[in-house]
Amino acid sequence: MPRKVALLINPTSGKGKAARVAGPVTERLRASGADVTQIVGTDAADAENRAHKAVADGVDVLVALGGDGIVHTAIQAVAGTDTPLGIVGAGTGNDLARELHIPDDPIAASDLVLSASPRRIDAVRGDSRWFGGVLGSGFDSMVNERANQMSWPKGKSRYNLAILAELRVFKPLPFRLTLDGEVWETEAMLVAVGNGTSYGAGMRVCPGATLDDGWLDVTVLGPVSKLTFIRTFPSVYKGTHVNRPEVTCRQAREVRLESPGVIAYADGERFAALPLTCTCVPGALTVLAP
Repeated sequence: MPRKVALLINPTSGKGKAARVAGPVTERLRASGADVTQIVGTDAADAENRAHKAVADGVDVLVALGGDGIVHTAIQAVAGTDTPLGIVGAGTGNDLARELHIPDDPIAASDLVLSASPRRIDAVRGDSRWFGGVLGSGFDSMVNERANQMSWPKGKSRYNLAILAELRVFKPLPFRLTLDGEVWETEAMLVAVGNGTSYGAGMRVCPGATLDDGWLDVTVLGPVSKLTFIRTFPSVYKGTHVNRPEVTCRQAREVRLESPGVIAYADGERFAALPLTCTCVPGALTVLAP
């Protein structure tokens, strides 16, 4: 049972849900005898720096309270170390928490932090940073770029409007992919690299991915008409889009992506401009999960 816990909180996650549950989660952890320190950064960079310091100071576990964004921040501090990551999902997406079968209820997730045995999963090194779930490039990342520039509406509606707006102007992009040394040049609507299966609150873009198999799953959606894209889009929530002839799935241990002017997003966060090399690092992340 962890004795020294750093609780990394994004109070804005889940439209303020993380702020509302931070007190009860802290009380639950302290009731077990844990020494809990809350960490709230002034911005993402400050939160990441504070998380790194907590790990360097020797906490028993770093717990991310919020959505996929704060989990992504926590991964930067614990990947490649022996410090376990606990997750209390309180965001909109919670994709990695869902994949790890962590309970939606914050108190139940807190109890899991106290009782679960550490397990190792893979993480992905993308040049100088890490991600744990899925990296998207192309249409999906451009939608994220557009949504982040919109001040209205809030939540999922903004993302849906960004999809419609981007679809009006989007054209297939030229990609140069290098998978374990094999070069593949193609046009694509999007290229996703998955350590996990889903992003965007349950879109199973890489449905065959496994968090601890040492492989990256690569999903490539080739050029399709806008009408076909709209009709196909709902199938991504079930992962059945991979059965379509326009979709190609591959596996590799290292993937290099190149496409002019494309910004990749990973774990729902702005990650890096292409070109970018993603390398699976087996067992790089210790998590507290069933």
